[in-house]
Amino acid sequence: MRPSDLPQVRSLELFESMSDSNFEKLMQAAYLQTFPAQLELITEGDPADFLYIVIEGCVELFARTNGRESTMGMVRPVGTFILAAVLKDAVYLMSARTCQRCKLLMVPSENIRDAFQNDEAFARAIVIELASCYRVVVKEHKDLKLRTAVERLANRLLRYNIDQGENGAIELPHDKRTLASLLGMTPENLSRAFNTLKPYGVIVHGNRISLEDISSLETLAKPNPLIDDRLT
Repeated sequence: MRPSDLPQVRSLELFESMSDSNFEKLMQAAYLQTFPAQLELITEGDPADFLYIVIEGCVELFARTNGRESTMGMVRPVGTFILAAVLKDAVYLMSARTCQRCKLLMVPSENIRDAFQNDEAFARAIVIELASCYRVVVKEHKDLKLRTAVERLANRLLRYNIDQGENGAIELPHDKRTLASLLGMTPENLSRAFNTLKPYGVIVHGNRISLEDISSLETLAKPNPLIDDRLT
């Protein structure tokens, strides 16, 4: 691993409280690799051999059953996947593939479990990380269960607007097919939802979206901090 990559990994909340000796021991067992776009990294049902940490790029988590496939989430730097399977020494419940060229740190699962046993600060950080992941899943479940497709899209656009400077000009971070899957919709339903939002000032130019009446869009979307605020 290059020395310049270590501070980026160390800054991850999961590792920042570890003792220096345990962190160095963990990193000595790790592998840093670069992967091309659209490469399947893990497959659901396989044993969890590594904890993956995204250093550069973006990784899509997805699942398949009965001929259907759905995007479950996107992991960007500096983020990990799939921690629960690693700790339980269980199989992956999701698959993962690169969305673009990615640099990933791979830490053997056995070493993660050893560090969990031997470093109290690391163990506490893992519990907090898993609790945060659980709360994200609850929010996503509420989003799917309590909102219509149009409301889900409207709230997602408002969230992207906050992330990108709140100037009413959005660049979708994913292609529309992936966005539809994230929102639990088909591409056709996503297109209809965008059309429904036109009277609320949502103008679509490919992957660029203009929000020309944010107040009206918020009235429709009714943002809820217990679903939409990442800090709750």
